Amino acid sequence: MARKRVAILISGRGSNMTALIEAAADPDYPAEIALVLSNRADAGGLVRAAEAGIATAVIDHKAFASRAEFDAAMDARLRAENIDIVCLAGFMRLLTDGFVEGWRDRMINIHPSLLPLFPGLDTHERAIEAGMRLTGCTVHFVRAKMDSGPIIGQAAVPIALDDTPDTLSKRVLTAEHQIYPLALALVASGLATVENERLVMRGDLPADIASMLVSPSFGD
Repeated sequence: MARKRVAILISGRGSNMTALIEAAADPDYPAEIALVLSNRADAGGLVRAAEAGIATAVIDHKAFASRAEFDAAMDARLRAENIDIVCLAGFMRLLTDGFVEGWRDRMINIHPSLLPLFPGLDTHERAIEAGMRLTGCTVHFVRAKMDSGPIIGQAAVPIALDDTPDTLSKRVLTAEHQIYPLALALVASGLATVENERLVMRGDLPADIASMLVSPSFGD
């Protein structure tokens, strides 16, 4: 089966992008990173992608009069590159409903909380302030409502009593780097699909992958 062509959308350093690139370097991985696209020319992840020999593109959102026009330009570039799956990796732009629907069940995102808890920004601060003992990260299919959509996988991370948002974010990021490549592999291989807005796994899912859909906790 041909590897799926993946585009990664970034706005900054592309930490999760790097994890996906490293996973896709394995020829047996079911996806190849065909394009890294950013809305910012100074995004550090563009340099990392270029060093890995991956095509990059910049579409500056400031050059467009509306979000719809910006999204249309992105959509055109993605389709010109014959992209199969879009991965959001720190892409700091709200997407229009039309763009999201155009890539329905073919666009995934990672969020630094155990959704549906703490959608949006400042997740680590909010988790600590709420007195949570566990937090984590979630990979999900993208829907028009922010940080919503069928969940592909989650990783749990304990919150220490002396944690700060900075110390907690570092441990959550480690979990993100492990679970995002797994989730992309599930989608790209066709093992993970969506029916009635719930994740459906094929019956022949390997046991080792099934056990990782909800990862062990990531401690210090």
